[in-house]
Amino acid sequence: MEVESTIIFEYKTRKEAEISLASIKPDNMDFIMSYIQDNSLICKVESGSLRTTLATVDDILFCEMMAEKIIDFTNTKK
Repeated sequence: MEVESTIIFEYKTRKEAEISLASIKPDNMDFIMSYIQDNSLICKVESGSLRTTLATVDDILFCEMMAEKIIDFTNTKK
C-alpha cells in the first residue's frame, strides 16, 4: 500500500520558510520531498507503510516546531 501525505507550513516571509526548510533537511530521506513556494514550506511524504508515514510526519512536525521557536526568538531580539 502506498501512503502519501502533504504538509504545508505558512510563514510571514520566504526567509522564514527557507530557515524551516534548512532545519528539516537533515531528516529528508528518499520518501520526503520538501520545497518552498511563495512563503510556504511544502513537504510531501511517500511511503509504503502507514506507520513509516506517521513517524515521518511526526518528525517533520517536531523539527518545524523547533524552527518556529528559533524564528520567533530571533524576531523578538531584533
